Amino acid sequence: MDSQAAGAATAVTAAAVTAPEVTGVVTAPAGAASGGPASVGPASAVPPAAGRSARFGPVALVVAGGLSVQFGSAIAVLLMPRAGALGVVTLRLVLAALVLLLVCRPKVRGYSRADWGTVVAFGVAMAGMNILFYQSVDRIPLGAAVTLEVLGPLILSVVASRRLVNLLWAGLALGGVALLGGGGFDRLDPLGAGFALAAGVMWAAYIVFSARTGRRFPQADGLALAMAFGAVLSLPFGIAEAGDALLVPTTIALGLGIALLSSVLPYTLELLALRRLPAPTFAVLMSLEPAIAAAAGFFVLHQALSLTDGLAIALVIAASMGAVRTQTAAVAA
Repeated sequence: MDSQAAGAATAVTAAAVTAPEVTGVVTAPAGAASGGPASVGPASAVPPAAGRSARFGPVALVVAGGLSVQFGSAIAVLLMPRAGALGVVTLRLVLAALVLLLVCRPKVRGYSRADWGTVVAFGVAMAGMNILFYQSVDRIPLGAAVTLEVLGPLILSVVASRRLVNLLWAGLALGGVALLGGGGFDRLDPLGAGFALAAGVMWAAYIVFSARTGRRFPQADGLALAMAFGAVLSLPFGIAEAGDALLVPTTIALGLGIALLSSVLPYTLELLALRRLPAPTFAVLMSLEPAIAAAAGFFVLHQALSLTDGLAIALVIAASMGAVRTQTAAVAA
């Protein structure tokens, strides 16, 4: 996911935005936290036809970002036989960091020790999330991995909201996970499922530190610096597993494609979308990530899902959307 890269982004369902302090920052770049939907004028000022068009544009950007992240992850799985899961993570983070540093050219002076501490924590969360997630998709289907990973942001939203109704959504999500496990996670590979759940914990941490970084650094500067730190952290693991394979031109080219698809492109699309789209709407759209991941796994990796697996993913998506809408209603009230 990405974070993501935060790979991902990126990725994340945006159920995490239900936490008041992280509104508008899910798998989006850290800079979105300070320049997102709050700066957009009221929709009532836009003519009806133009309003529909204006809404469709950012919605398309979010969906395109989700497709980019998940299909990028599917391509990463195809690269794993060449470079290993850790090698692919290193390629993704290093190349994404280089692109972001060249584009953003962040300043490195004028920040306090607390600012740098936040960036370091953000980078650690980003690297940890990606390492754990890629270890997961190396063992279990992509759709199942993203569904399990989503529990991290969902639990964060339930804890942050402190509303009893969110326990219903948590229960619904756990029911989906129980279905996905089919009565026992040995069907999925217990280690792969464990890596996905651990990636979800790191995803929740990524969201929190993404928000804090966005408040301390302008635009996407904090994201670029955190990505660079995460890349440095992943480098020894990637070299240890892949060795000279990281220097093969075709492997580097595929790694660059993954970095662009899973990090740079979706972050850019989501940042543009958040300038014109309310954060709760963004959150609901991002809740579709497990379904997009399942589609990517099917079309790219030929990972078919059973009817039970499809129902499990649907339950988790419904829980994420319910948590988002509950929090939105509470904020409005």
